[in-house]
Amino acid sequence: MKEHATIRAGRHNPLFARRQVLAGLAALLISAAAAWGQSPPQKRGKLTPDLTEILSHMNKAAENLRTISANLEYTKVTVLVDDKAVQSGQLLYRKSNGTDILIDFKKPEPRTFAFRKNRGEIYNPKINQIDEYNLEGKSGMVEQFLLLGFGTESDKIKKDYELKFLKEEDLQGDITVVLDLTPRSESTRAQLTRIQLWVSEESWLPVQQKFLQPGGDYLLARYTNVKVNRPLSNAAFIIRAPKDVKRVKVN
Repeated sequence: MKEHATIRAGRHNPLFARRQVLAGLAALLISAAAAWGQSPPQKRGKLTPDLTEILSHMNKAAENLRTISANLEYTKVTVLVDDKAVQSGQLLYRKSNGTDILIDFKKPEPRTFAFRKNRGEIYNPKINQIDEYNLEGKSGMVEQFLLLGFGTESDKIKKDYELKFLKEEDLQGDITVVLDLTPRSESTRAQLTRIQLWVSEESWLPVQQKFLQPGGDYLLARYTNVKVNRPLSNAAFIIRAPKDVKRVKVN
């Protein structure tokens, strides 16, 4: 997935570059695995750590990627007050003429986010309202952060970030390589100091992302039950709301 993807994990999330817009999209980037850890891996992976080799594997996965469906758990951590906010749901992604994304949160409160071409929508069932966002000129940032590492070619990653290989790690039975990304853009670093990606050595897709902010707060995104290149219909990316739903143009 503003901006992407993003982020001050919540209140100042740069997904759409304007705080009013970003605040409504904070939940998009709230993910995480409670099982994330810093301890050394218990077993070795498949390769001698080499960034060029890792990026080559990721490129091959990106070339073949068409659709993704996955369970997700987003955890936003506010260090100062030792607070954690967790949301869980499902992610759908499709790469066709453009990029279609749907994030359907189930817990703790239902809320659905949909992105298609230059349009974004957030549906809040509690008030039966859909907020509509014009993403003209911002859709690339949405994809970059929401889907960082999912189908992203290495040349694009290297253009936007300084890359380092950190280690191999066993993440709940999945051997991963952990990459550290530092944004090259000063404006991005003002909101997001670093990103860490846990990339599966089986699929060469991310199973976890960590977005670190100035001040120490961070956002952890964990993807499980990832299914690749299964058919997804147009209807799967349309928000299901009552006919009398209220629509509000935010920008």
